[in-house]
Amino acid sequence: MAEEPGATPGSDGATVEEREDMIRRSFRTPMVKFLREHMEKAGCGVGEKFLKAVNCDKKIAGGYVRGEGIMVCSNHMITQDDVNQVVKHELIHAYDDCRAANLDWADCAHHACSEIRAGHLSGDCHYKRELLRGYMKLRGHEQDCVKRRVMKSVIANPYCSKAAAKDAMEAVWDVCYNDTQPFDRAP
Repeated sequence: MAEEPGATPGSDGATVEEREDMIRRSFRTPMVKFLREHMEKAGCGVGEKFLKAVNCDKKIAGGYVRGEGIMVCSNHMITQDDVNQVVKHELIHAYDDCRAANLDWADCAHHACSEIRAGHLSGDCHYKRELLRGYMKLRGHEQDCVKRRVMKSVIANPYCSKAAAKDAMEAVWDVCYNDTQPFDRAP
């Protein structure tokens, strides 16, 4: 099969442009709509250009960068559900960045807090997702999953060692895990 000029296929042969369509479709899901509305209410608009599909060298699903927006790693996404999940997770980071004037992504505790919230609130650690990942624990799976994913992300922060990431996560866990904004507000 010949590639289109300028198109870079994902791991399943899909192009960045096809993943961009999937991102646009994610805008129709209730949770993404809800998060976008609350970003607008907080004074941070989320237009179509705020989210973009890119090919990533690292084995990550996506990321949020202040001032640039959200990237979805098209070469690591296969299904619409994969894209929806990354968009939800990263929108929670964007919401945190929007509502907290002093959020410092180089601060391990700030980064850990946003990761705790994104992991907990986005559904990343729903038991079905965990089963598909090969984690089969009946009790306490959600918090274990969030902790595992927080550590993986915060350790990737060049400002955070493994020990600093663990200390930061433990220090902010209760406050951040129980911070459910904007979901605790009436629409």
